[in-house]
Amino acid sequence: MPKAHKIHDAIIIGAGFGGMGAAIQLRRSGYDDLVIIDRENDLGGTWHVNHYPGLAVDIPSSTYSYSFEPNPDWSRLFAPGAELKKYAEHVADKYDLRRHMRFGEAVKRAVWQESDQCWEVTTQSGQTVRGAFILTATGFLSQPKLPDIPGIDTFAGKVIHTADWDHDYDLAGKRAAVIGTGATAVQLIPTIADQLAELTVYQRTAIWVSPKADFAVPGAARSLFAKLPLSQRLVRFTGSAVLEVMMVAGVLHYRKVPAANLMGANLCRAHLKNQIKDPTLRRKLTPNYSFGCKRPTFSNDYYPTFTKDHVHLETDPITRIDETGIVTESGHRTEIDTLILATGFDLWETNFPAFEVIGKQGRSLGEFWRNNRFQAYEGITVPGFPNLLSLNSPYSYSGLSYFTTIESQMKHMGRLLGEVRRRKAKTFEVTDQANSDFLDRMTAKVGDSIFALGDCSSANSYYFNQHGEATLLRPTTTLNAFREAGSFDLDDYRYA
Repeated sequence: MPKAHKIHDAIIIGAGFGGMGAAIQLRRSGYDDLVIIDRENDLGGTWHVNHYPGLAVDIPSSTYSYSFEPNPDWSRLFAPGAELKKYAEHVADKYDLRRHMRFGEAVKRAVWQESDQCWEVTTQSGQTVRGAFILTATGFLSQPKLPDIPGIDTFAGKVIHTADWDHDYDLAGKRAAVIGTGATAVQLIPTIADQLAELTVYQRTAIWVSPKADFAVPGAARSLFAKLPLSQRLVRFTGSAVLEVMMVAGVLHYRKVPAANLMGANLCRAHLKNQIKDPTLRRKLTPNYSFGCKRPTFSNDYYPTFTKDHVHLETDPITRIDETGIVTESGHRTEIDTLILATGFDLWETNFPAFEVIGKQGRSLGEFWRNNRFQAYEGITVPGFPNLLSLNSPYSYSGLSYFTTIESQMKHMGRLLGEVRRRKAKTFEVTDQANSDFLDRMTAKVGDSIFALGDCSSANSYYFNQHGEATLLRPTTTLNAFREAGSFDLDDYRYA
């Protein structure tokens, strides 16, 4: 196929909530010639790819939506995954985004073309498209992680990864093993346990679990939300405040507010003690790392599942998998016919970035991050990569709801692109000094967090990169992230 010559206003990689938010902001800023590329066959990102049994949002639904596009129709406080997919479709339709979308195309690389002052994106199929700006919105949890266990390729039974669930496969009467006990497993295990003849759960790292105050949202409340949006905004504010105390105060500001962290840990411990009476089982399910080192979750039925006679918790490390079973270090072998991988996603090795990005003078974004520490000014731009807005970058995740991250980045985009248009510029690039100052400030603030002051050595948390640095979360309040997104020094960028 011949090379693309037309230069679009912007190319967005990813048609999930991050990509759609970016498209909405670009159009607000006066850019309408957009191309949104996604490797899947439909929009929705993680809410399209993931559809395993029990899938639901793991924070209150009222906080998990765009503030400018509230959804009054959530059926539960913690909405099931299908409703998030439906909400994504609603947003795409209301904001007329589908016309920009191209599906079934995985991006291979993006290269800055200095002569034409634009980005050229090449897909795995060899197609090319050009855009003045590029926005990477591939999400934080987009690259499924497969366990590196000897013999896993020899297993003769059914293998299912939670990010590619096979609904045609009947679990009834099967002897299954689940590897992994993260947030996905917490939702999945109670949902499938009663269908199985035997279930063995292999746990490497216990997870902090707090009570889940879930309930069906009454029809009267949903009608009120629709008629009086302010009422839903108040619910959203309350939910966000609780999450802010749990995640931001208790984890990121641990030095100043250790009581908030202790409160979260004690709540989880009490929940575990209340649901698990057997001290041996309770000890296995108790995390041996500080609260907040790894993302906690909510559930009322995860712990009780392990009290069922046919459900077994295995904490002995796996040594190998053969054609029909799993063998642990102690030599114990468990016969299974179904292997379920709840092993999460690979953030740092394959997701930063999710494809090759080549900026000025041939600089590779992946190599730059790995050789010079993971960094991004205000969590969104990188020196040496003009006209690149990296929406899933180091220090970008703010708060506990992904939507606070999306909207703070949208605000940054609006301010930056407004200045680009005011100056009639073609390019923007963050200065090295501004980027270094931001990195120094974030690094210092991480020193006040549980990541630096707690015991996270055994957490196996995706918050930490391969160098042991906690560079995913922005170590400030959500309010600070929004304030800086709307007030950063415009001279922190060069325009041309």
